[in-house]
Order: sequence, then C-alpha cells, then structure tokens
Amino acid sequence: MKFAIIKERKNPPDRRVVFSPSKLSEAQKQFPEATFKVETSDIRVFSDEQYKNAGLEVTENISDCDVMIGVKEVPIKALIPNKKYFFFSHTIKKQPYNRKLLKAILEKNIALYDHETIVSNKGFRLIGFGRYAGIVGAYNGFRAWGLKYNVWNLPKAGPLPNQVALINELNNIKLPNIKILLTGSGKVSNGAQEMLDAMAIKSVSVQDYLNNTFNEPVYCKIDVLDYNKRKDEKIIDNLDFFNNPQDYESNFMRFAKVTDYYIAGHFYGDGAPYLYTRDDVKSSDFNIKVVADVSCDVDGPVATTLRASTIAAPIYGYDPNTESEIDFKDDNAIVVMAVDNLPCELPQDASEGFGEQFLKHVIPAFFNNDADGVLQRAKITENGKLTERFSYLQDYVDGN
Repeated sequence: MKFAIIKERKNPPDRRVVFSPSKLSEAQKQFPEATFKVETSDIRVFSDEQYKNAGLEVTENISDCDVMIGVKEVPIKALIPNKKYFFFSHTIKKQPYNRKLLKAILEKNIALYDHETIVSNKGFRLIGFGRYAGIVGAYNGFRAWGLKYNVWNLPKAGPLPNQVALINELNNIKLPNIKILLTGSGKVSNGAQEMLDAMAIKSVSVQDYLNNTFNEPVYCKIDVLDYNKRKDEKIIDNLDFFNNPQDYESNFMRFAKVTDYYIAGHFYGDGAPYLYTRDDVKSSDFNIKVVADVSCDVDGPVATTLRASTIAAPIYGYDPNTESEIDFKDDNAIVVMAVDNLPCELPQDASEGFGEQFLKHVIPAFFNNDADGVLQRAKITENGKLTERFSYLQDYVDGN
C-alpha cells in the first residue's frame, strides 16, 4: 500500500497538510509495510527539506501511489483516475460549486473519502480542524475589539507561528471588565475556551453571569439547553432538543442583554431555533458589541453574520437599523468576525493535530481489514458510483 501526501492546489493557497514530517515518520515506523511519499510543494507550512530530514521521500511523481491524502478540494485536472482520495470535498451538502468535481470523481473511477465523513459508529466525527478554528476565532475576536475601540493592536494570527504565540500576544493586553459568552460543547468551543483559560479569565456560572456584575473580565460557556427552552416549559435533556428542535424556542436574549463579546462555537442543526434574529438585534436589550462567529452559518442563527469574511479582511460592521453591512468603526456597528477557514491561520499546529487523529483513526483501517468500519462509512464513491450511504447525492450529481 502506497500513500501520497499531495500538494495543495486550491486558491487561495492553504499551507496546512494532513501529516507533519514527525507524524508521517511515526506512521512509517508504525506501518513498515506501507510506503509514504510526499509530493513536492512550495506552499505547505513544512518545507520539502523538513520531510527529507525526517527520512521521507519527496518527489514530483506520485502516480504509482494508491491513496492520495490532501486537505482542500483537488482541482479536476489534477485528479489521477482509479485512485483513492482523502480531502474535504464540500459536496455532501450538495454545494453547487463542487458538483462538477463530484461528477469528475465518478467519471474517473476514484474512491472518494471525505474528512467530514470519517465518523465513529455513533456518527461522531473522528478528525477535523475544529479546535484550531476555535483557538484562532477567539483570538481574532479580541483583535477585532482592539481595532474597534482603539485600545490595543494585536497582530494578525496568520504570521504568528503557533498557539503559544497567540496566547503570548493576548496576555500582553489589558482587558476591561467585559462579559464574554461562548456557545457550544464540541471541539470548536473547547478550542476557544483554551484561549480564555490561558488568559486567566474567570469562568462563571449561568446564574452569576446573568445576575451579577464583576470587577474583572469573566466568561460563561453555555450549551443548547441554556439558550433554548421548550415551548411547554418542560426541562428534559439535550437529546430531546436534538430530536425535537421544533418544540423549542430561543432563550438567548437573556444572555445578549448582559454580554459584551460573543464567541459562537456551537454546531447548528437544521430546524433548530435561531439564537437571535435581526429584530432581536434592534432591541435595546441587545448589548453585544463584538461577535466572533466561528460557526459561520451565513444569514442564519447568528443574525449579524451577513457573509463569511476572509483572512485578508476578517472584520466588518453590522448596522442593526438597516440590517446591512457598514464600516466596523461606525458608532452604530456591531463588529463581526466570520472567517470560515480559520484553521488556515494556524497551519503548523492544525497540521500536527490533524495528523495525530488521522494516524490514530484512519491509517490502521487499511491494515486491519477496516475492523471498525471507518473506511466503509467514509467512502462516498466507488467503482464510478455513489455508495449506498451517499446515494442521496445522485440528483445533485445529475444536476436536478
């Protein structure tokens, strides 16, 4: 079995890679019967030289490899027929801009495994960059606050080498006595929480957050039953919310009333209530001044997110009165940071963490007859057809 770490060819360039040199070297030792090759690249965060120094083969020709491993979508013209490919294809939600890519994958008889579809037998994602999105998102929100109020000038995250450097920058600023709200319970919100804890910001309970004032900055991390309530006032459990979202309504405004900086790190499921609407933002009870929308569901549950922003221009303003975008420096503006590819700003840490998960959950499946069914569940295409699990994509492929 021959594996290739492929060059990223999507624009704008992504410097992340599935395996760092040290992690790929570890994979080689763990599976000596496998061959691992690295396609030469001048953009990834680790240089060709670093892979060579780790004893790995770097080459321009990977056509003899069986399994191609990348991060972002592979351009159609770069796809090699009859291979197995791993990358984020952005097709499983029928994204219109990648329909031609999925069609080409089927025509070229490629077996596609999407990183998003690598899940446990209970359906939980096994690998992803979520933690790093949370880390950078929290940092970018503090940076946005400083730019809005001219109180500090944090450098952009991208040029800084790692999470430690981001934390060092944050620990050089003096926060006012603000209240910070964090939604979510998964990898994204945990990544953001790491940053708040590294700044030694005090964590407080929902009760204290809603009812007390503090003479220091504080944060509160809340989950779905904190910001949603059943319409019949019954209190059941998270599972009831996930199974019956139509029976719930948002209870978020009680938090919006006392929050200064909001980090959206939750997963939003179809049919769930919006956290806050555009009408809510017009209310005098809406106190939030800066929103770091890491989840970045455009025109959705976080009503201030009008569009995804970019790493080059990560911040814009939202005018509650006109429900439109304005300069974030404007007195009426709520500041919005809604970059949808945040882990790209922390390529070294993100790559190292991703490789660790990939080596733990995916590579062994090629050598133990896929004992846990990881590959079987993740496979979207095979033999020029959609697999049964992803047959719902047929009308999308057909253009219907």
